[in-house]
Amino acid sequence: MFDTLKQLLAFHGAGCKAVVWAHNSHVGDSAATEMSLRGEFNLGHLCRAEFGQAAYLVGFGTDSGTVAAASDWDAPMETMAVRPALPGSYERLCHDTGVARFLLPLRQPASQAIVERLCEPRLARAIGVIYRPQTERLSHYFDAVLARQFDEYLWFDSTRAVTPLRTEEIEGMPDTYPFGL
Repeated sequence: MFDTLKQLLAFHGAGCKAVVWAHNSHVGDSAATEMSLRGEFNLGHLCRAEFGQAAYLVGFGTDSGTVAAASDWDAPMETMAVRPALPGSYERLCHDTGVARFLLPLRQPASQAIVERLCEPRLARAIGVIYRPQTERLSHYFDAVLARQFDEYLWFDSTRAVTPLRTEEIEGMPDTYPFGL
């Protein structure tokens, strides 16, 4: 992902910008999570190292609702209920505010006291293409420092699964989705 981003930026020349839409575990700075303890680097970490303050990392969080995901790799997508956030997590902290939706600036906060509170390591949830509610703590939570992981955090107390666009096979066209041209 990072190599592709750099190639696109180089192709479009000096002064160009890009928006990368990816999962929190990819765009948040892994140096602020337990991923770094395992020597793992993600797109957010590499962008921070390469672009410094020009990289602006935005994360999303939710307490409950529904998600479109699979229960395992290569399993079919299904709409699943998202369990409420675990105690001790950033998601529970946000849920406990009682505010349904908010934007939390972390790079230039309105309140330094809030950011200091968000510098305490806590559990953070990551739900992606795979969601396993029955093993949620082990499968979807990791330790993180939210105020270092993201520059901005968008909170939605309850979410709704995306609805896939209707697709149809065009007769006579080769089956290349999603890997071919």
